[in-house]
Formats: sequence, structure tokens, C-alpha cells
Amino acid sequence: MKQRKTENFILLLVSLGCIGMTVESVLMGWEFWVPPLIILGTILIWVMNISSWPDYEIRTVAYLIYAMLAVFFHGVHETSFFDAALVAVLAMVGYSLFDHVYMMNLFLLEYWIIMFIQIMLAHDTGHTTFDALTVSRILLDLAIVALVFFCCVKSIDDRLEVRETENELRERIENTDADMEDFLSNISHELRTPVNVVNGMSDLLIKKNVGSEPYSIKDAGIRLAYQIEDIQDYTECKRKKVLLDEDDYMSTSLINDVVTSFRMLENNADLGLVVDLNPAVPTRMRGDVRKLHKIFRHLLENAVKFTKRGGIYVKMYTENKDYGVNLCIEMTDTGIGMDRKAIEAVSEGMYQVNKKRNRSSGGIGLGLFIVYGFAHRMGGFVKIESRRSYGTTIRVTVPQKVVDESPCLSLSGAFKGDILFHVRSDKYKVPRVRDFYRAMAADLAIGLRVPLYSAETIREIENLIEKQNVTYIFMGQEEYEENPEYFDKLSEGDIVVAVSAGTGFKTNPGSKVMMMPKPLYGYPAVKILNEGRNARNIEFADSAVRPVFNGVRALIVDDEPMNLVVASSLFSGYGMITETADSGKEAIKKFRGSDYDLVFMDHMMPEMDGVEAMKELRRVAEAENRTIVIVVLTANVVSGAREMFMREGFDGFIAKPINTADFERVLLQVLPGSWTEQGGENA
Repeated sequence: MKQRKTENFILLLVSLGCIGMTVESVLMGWEFWVPPLIILGTILIWVMNISSWPDYEIRTVAYLIYAMLAVFFHGVHETSFFDAALVAVLAMVGYSLFDHVYMMNLFLLEYWIIMFIQIMLAHDTGHTTFDALTVSRILLDLAIVALVFFCCVKSIDDRLEVRETENELRERIENTDADMEDFLSNISHELRTPVNVVNGMSDLLIKKNVGSEPYSIKDAGIRLAYQIEDIQDYTECKRKKVLLDEDDYMSTSLINDVVTSFRMLENNADLGLVVDLNPAVPTRMRGDVRKLHKIFRHLLENAVKFTKRGGIYVKMYTENKDYGVNLCIEMTDTGIGMDRKAIEAVSEGMYQVNKKRNRSSGGIGLGLFIVYGFAHRMGGFVKIESRRSYGTTIRVTVPQKVVDESPCLSLSGAFKGDILFHVRSDKYKVPRVRDFYRAMAADLAIGLRVPLYSAETIREIENLIEKQNVTYIFMGQEEYEENPEYFDKLSEGDIVVAVSAGTGFKTNPGSKVMMMPKPLYGYPAVKILNEGRNARNIEFADSAVRPVFNGVRALIVDDEPMNLVVASSLFSGYGMITETADSGKEAIKKFRGSDYDLVFMDHMMPEMDGVEAMKELRRVAEAENRTIVIVVLTANVVSGAREMFMREGFDGFIAKPINTADFERVLLQVLPGSWTEQGGENA
């Protein structure tokens, strides 16, 4: 673009000069046949410019030749004795923008030749008297042209030096980026590999039911894995090297992730979580669901970390756009809040409320910066509203494509009646939590288009039952425990009573009151509204069925022995028949002598890495007329790794530490249709 602007500017100067030369030629009565050639030449150079033919370097030479001919034609006439210097200076200054010193040399040489010819003609004709004034003017012109020549050459040299420095800097940055990519890949591999072993071995101990210690080990492993991810994500956001990996996903899976994550977090303050999912959110969307999960996780961890009492309100809704929807995520807490200076510092990275060695809040201060980086990379934005000692609301908006526009929550045609929401407002130590629950219930009722009534006391419940067609009552654990016999008796009739309660809560023996695990959110409530007392697996739709792959013959390739143990144990739990290989060469040898349906290939291995081994397996399979599915199982999960592996020829990508949900999703995608979710092979 810059090159094109320079070319256009120089041609404009040349054109204006040639127009002036044509006018002067006519007025001075110079050779009559030259002006048409000047006009034709001007048109020709513009045609070359517009058509971009021939190549740029050849065009610049053509422009130079044309300008030198024009300068020479003008300079050899007697009337141009003292004008030649001005024309030469204009030519030098204009053509210096091409950054070629040889052009300056040619223009200077041409000026000397023109002045020599002018002096010879003046001496022969006697039209010019070489007195002191004339000689001084000639010397002044020569000095001016020489000065302009040296200035132009110096300017060109400086620009070339700056350009060379910029190129060297750009090359150094590119090399640094490449080194950083290698460093991050190695760090990812070296740190994630032992974490994968720790998590996998703790799972094995948990299955053997050897005590509570393995749970602590696994929690520590998960926390370490998250911190490794955060460091990588922060580095990529800081370098603006975040790559997106788009997949179709269910919108309810995002909310399920919030609920699951909240239950896993250390919640010493006994905070309440209120989840408000707008029923109109499309059922399936397309985007980088992994980064959305991370955004939710960071927002939730941040809210829990800085909220000592009260609760957290999560709201998810969408705004319809031409390209799909804007997915809006809001996280509101009743925590310590932030001032304006702190909000500004968040987007710059590594902000922490308390940086002292004895600080009470954990974490390494990367979460909100990662949220900013991911949101901006996805074409969205982040807005923070906060006041000290009042709480914080963080709103993230990102565009998403819509795959299935049907509402994520909807009622069946069989639903009838009115809904009663029984919550005592006086039980909340922080009044805003009561407002959170009311907002969630109201939004759900409006989204589902059902009548909803609120009742704080038993008397209000009785009045509403008498006046309205109440068929469902939702309440909290405290409300039920205040008068369990009343609600047990009520549930024996036509009214379905559901209680949102924590782990360990049980209703009275024989009670028909239904239990929903905390926190209360849209999906389980809608499932009960649709299925009544027959509702089962009300936790989350996607978690009801776990796929199995009975009889699938899998070869696991990894140079780390403990990784082989962990993977073999995990995959065997899905009904797979597994064998192992500790190198690419051994994998190829085993593949030649056995019939495998699936190969899990590690990436970074000595002698032959996973990509080389995969390609060799492909060649062997093609030579033997066999088909094989190869999935990379790697600790290299930097941004763009998945795309790189898929480009190289892998059928799927699974990261270490192994996430069972990702594992199941990938296998359901890559295994042939003859393998069903229930595992066996079709007859």
C-alpha cells in the first residue's frame, strides 16, 4: 500500500511537470513534434501504473528513463540555461522517494551534461556573457544541485538503514515468537505430563476406595493443571497470539459447567449461587466453547475469592443479530468491590487486590486479563461495574453463530397450572441475594410464559392455593425444614413440591417432596415442570448417559510409562481393549502385526515424534489396504495446537490431563458408525 502511494505521488509530480513543459514548449516555439510525444509518454506511464504491468522494479526504471528524457529536452534549450538546476532538483527530490541512489547519480550526471552543453552553446553563439554575475549564478546552481543531491542520498541511506533495522527487528521478533512457541509447547508437555499422571493415579485410587486422601491429591492436581493453563493463556493473550477453535455446543452445557465448578470451589463463606438462564437462549450455538468455559471459570473463581458474605448471581442471555447472536454473560457478586483505578488495571494483566506475602486471596492474578483477552479475540468486549464494599458486576459479550435456534428451555404442551415460589426474605443476611432469587424466578417465568406467584408464609401459600390453580411449589431447604409435615402432606395431592437443598439433605421417610441439588437453576426446574414426579436425572441432560465403546481395539503410544498406565485404566473403563507402545517405532511394529480400530498417539517422543509416527502408520495402512483412526493424545495444548495436529492428518485431538467429557466427545466423533454410544458392534 505504501509502495503504491509513493508511485502515484511521483507520477503525479511527473505529470504536472510534463504539462508545464508542454505549455512552455508551445509558448517558446520549441520543436513542434515533441509535445505530442510528451503527452503520449505521460499516458503510457499511467497505463503501466494502473495495470501494474510490468513488475514494479521495471516500471520504476521506465519512469526514470521518461523523466530523464523530459529533463534533457527541457535543459538543452538556450532559454533554460538557469532553469535546468530547478528542474534537476525537482526530479531528484521526487525520485528520491523510490529509495534508489543510482537514480540520484544519473540525475546529477545528466545535469552536468546539460550544463556542459549549455556552456558550449553559449560560448559558440555568444548569446550569454560570462561576466562575474553569470559565473556566480552558475556556481550557485551547481552548489544547490550538489547539496540537494547529497541530501537526497543521505535521506535514502537513512530510510534504507531504518528499513533494514525494522526488518532485523521483525525477524528477531518472529524468531522470538517461534522460540516462545517452542518454549510454551515444551513447558506444556513437561508440566502437563506429570499432572496427567497425578490426576490419573488419584482416579485409580478413588476407584479402589482407599480413603479420602486421593480426593485431595486430585483436587491439587486439577488446581495445578488450571494454573498451568492460566500461564499459557496469559502469555498468548499478552502476545496477542490467541487462536480460536470453534465447535458446536449446547448452551445448557455452559450453565452446567458453572454449577459443577461452583460445587468444586472452596466455599468457606457458604455463599449462595443463583443461576439465571434465559429460556430463549438458542439450544445449540457455534463458537470456541473451551474459551467460554474458561471465561465462566475465571469469573466464578474471582467472584468466590472476593466475596466474604452474600452470594453470586450468574445471568446468561442472548441478543439477536444478523450474524447470529451476542452471547451475554453477567457475573454479579456481593463482595469487596473495586475502585476505578483497579478496574483500569485489570485489563493490563496480573492485577491482584492484595500483593503482600501474607495476602488472604489466592490465585496468581491472571484471570480477568485472560477474560479480556479471550473476549476481544472472539470479537466481543468486557464491561466492569463495581463499587467498594458493594460488589462487582462483570459483563462479557461475545458474538456466536446459531446452529439450533429453538429455545434451550421450554415447556411441553402437557403443562398446566400455576407455579408458586416460596422463599422467606428474612433468611438472607445480604438483601441483594433475595433480589437475585426473585430476578431469576421472574426471568424464568417470563421466558417460559407461565404464571408465577411468590409466597413468604404458609398463610400466603394457603390463600394462593385456594384462589389459583397451583400445581407446582418450589422452595429452599430452610423453608421446607421450617414446616416439613405441611409440605409432605401437600405433596401427597396434586401439587408437586420441589426443594432446592444441599448435599446430605433428606426429606422425611415416605415424603413425595422432590429434591433438586443446589444451586437452583432453570434446567432442573423445567424438567420437573415437564415430567412432574416422574422426573429423573434432573441434574443435566448431557450427563445422563455415559457412552461405552465395548470391543474397540486401541493402541496407546506414549514414552512415559505412567501415562500408559493411566490411559489404559481410563480407556478400559469404557469397554475398550487396549495395548501399549512406548515409542513410534514400536507402534508401527505392533500395527503391522495386529488389527487396531484406534490409535492414541503422544506428540513429543524421542527418535520419532507423534506426527512422524502418525504419517508412517498412514502409509502402512494404505499399503495394506487398511483403515485406521489416529487421535493425538498430547500435553501440547497451546493455542493453535489442535489446528496444527488436524492439518497434519490426525483424526482427533485430546489434551492431557485427560478430560473425560472431551474424551467421550472426540471418540463419538471419530469412531465409525458401526460403534454405537452403548458400545457394542452392530451385527
